Amino acid sequence: MSTRFLELLAREASAVEFEGPIVEARAQGADPATIEELEQAKVEALKVRALLRRRARREAELSALYDTAGDLAALRDLDAVLEAIVHRARQLLATDIAYMTLHDPEQGDTYMRVTDGSISAKFRALRLAMGAGLGGLVAQTATPYATADYFADARFRHKGHIDEAVKEEGLVAILGVPLRLGQRVIGVLMAANRSARPFHQEEVSLLASLAAHAAVAIDNARLLQETRNALEELSQAHRTARAHGEAVERAALAHDRMTSLVLRGGGIEDVAAVVTEVLGGSLAVLDDLGRPITGDVGELDAGVFEAAQASRALGRTVRRGDQLIASVDVGGEPLCTLVLRSDDADERILERAALVCALLLLFRRSVAEAEGRVRGELLEDLISRPDSPGLADRARRLGVDLRAPHVVVVARHGGQRERAAFWASSHATVRHGLAAGRGDEVVLLLPGVDAGGLAQRVAAELSASLHSPATAGASPARLPEASPGGPPGGSAGGSGGGATSGSASGSAGARDVAEAYQEARRCAEALLALGRAGDGASPAELGFVGLLVGDGRDVRGFVGRVVGAVIDYDARRGTALTDTLSAYFGTGGSPSRTAEAMHIHVNTVTQRLDRIGKLLGDGWLEPERALEIQLALRLHRLGHTSSQQTVGPGPI
Repeated sequence: MSTRFLELLAREASAVEFEGPIVEARAQGADPATIEELEQAKVEALKVRALLRRRARREAELSALYDTAGDLAALRDLDAVLEAIVHRARQLLATDIAYMTLHDPEQGDTYMRVTDGSISAKFRALRLAMGAGLGGLVAQTATPYATADYFADARFRHKGHIDEAVKEEGLVAILGVPLRLGQRVIGVLMAANRSARPFHQEEVSLLASLAAHAAVAIDNARLLQETRNALEELSQAHRTARAHGEAVERAALAHDRMTSLVLRGGGIEDVAAVVTEVLGGSLAVLDDLGRPITGDVGELDAGVFEAAQASRALGRTVRRGDQLIASVDVGGEPLCTLVLRSDDADERILERAALVCALLLLFRRSVAEAEGRVRGELLEDLISRPDSPGLADRARRLGVDLRAPHVVVVARHGGQRERAAFWASSHATVRHGLAAGRGDEVVLLLPGVDAGGLAQRVAAELSASLHSPATAGASPARLPEASPGGPPGGSAGGSGGGATSGSASGSAGARDVAEAYQEARRCAEALLALGRAGDGASPAELGFVGLLVGDGRDVRGFVGRVVGAVIDYDARRGTALTDTLSAYFGTGGSPSRTAEAMHIHVNTVTQRLDRIGKLLGDGWLEPERALEIQLALRLHRLGHTSSQQTVGPGPI
């Protein structure tokens, strides 16, 4: 019968099958001695079976530990090693779930690192404070803990959110062992079941062995990563040093080329060509106002100017998208800005190019200032000493043709004298004119006949340069070599107060430079008094105010501009619109009283007023416009005293 038990052991039968031989013997009526012998044989066979099972389990545990050690030896991916350890813990302990938490030094708690068999998202996202829950207790005490019934165990602090996650996962029995590196606990390895079960000492030991391997894996990974980081830092430092050396060499070569260009008389365009040849991309050089000196960057937004300001503050290149911006200032004022469109370029070369361009601009500015002083002295002589000898020769050397019509412009500004004088000098040089600074105003002598247009242009451009209102008055001027009877085109266009903006040379009302200067000053003062700061005008654009500030007192021109359309209509058609308009204003703007005064029907007055409105345009009854019209009518009547217009019915 013992052979039967050996067969059962050989095929690894279950414990219940070992009762079979005894049941068969009793069925066959075996005697008690035989039954007793079979019972003893069964007990011994079951002992052998248990021993074989323990050895098989131990062999599996040793194999798992051996595989884990192999994983550590060939460590490539820490996550993969930790997942393998947790999976083996679940298999060897035959639990429903196994998981590992690691310590977070920043928050002072532990968090889920790896899970195997988990079905709850809340459980996988769980964090355990030190001492909270079974895992927190293991992490705090560095001692293994096991519970056969988690919710009935009072040895650790239960937290609501922890218990909710454990309940959602359905866990009942839990075993946890610490992951230790020396005396420091870095995490907890746990195995858990969804039904009550005790955990034996050998299971605790097995899980502790796996935890030790996990701790070694984590520490090895940390050391390996630190080694990799150190090697990468050394490699990066080497690459950086080599790249820095190459960049310095390239920058030095580029600087030598740019310096050589400057010494040979090259300009900013030549420097820009060197930069684009070395760095590639497209380059634009901007002046102190952000206007392109060379190159084209399209429409510049506020971000470019903010980057330029940052570049000047930091003293280095600033990147904005695919643009590199290097800007240089002098005395806190911007001098030039380089904008390079390139994905990858050496910033040092761009910075050196910005310095070279700044030096060139400073040189140009010094030359311009010297020339500006010469031009200013000539203009002062034209204003104060027009009979001085050699004025024409001095003007010709500066490229100024005194035979052409000119306009004197006086621009009032609120400050920034140096910037205003520099702008005026540059503007006059470009326009082949003269400029001088006088206190809080700049004086320009510019070629042209459109005094009002020049005044408006100067006011607008100087205001933009100063970022504050500049008010300009203008007056045509007669130059020393441009007197009547001189060379063709010698007289400045228009009279000081009333010539139209397009009048040509030879006008009897043209002023010499000194008189034109005084008239232009009065125009600027009148604009300020009228609340038109930042505007520009000549006496011709100031209406009746122009009669007061202009020396020419061009009454006829004023009358023609204000009511000339009505007077001309009467002259062509034989109508009485001018008289009707005078009567209308004389009766306080009453059509009925106007009809009585002129002995015509009120409908005729209404029709004439409609015609007058079409000739004078909208707004002719506005108070300021009406005042000008009434003044022009009075002056017109004073000029026609030789005959009296017949007041009576007439064609419209």
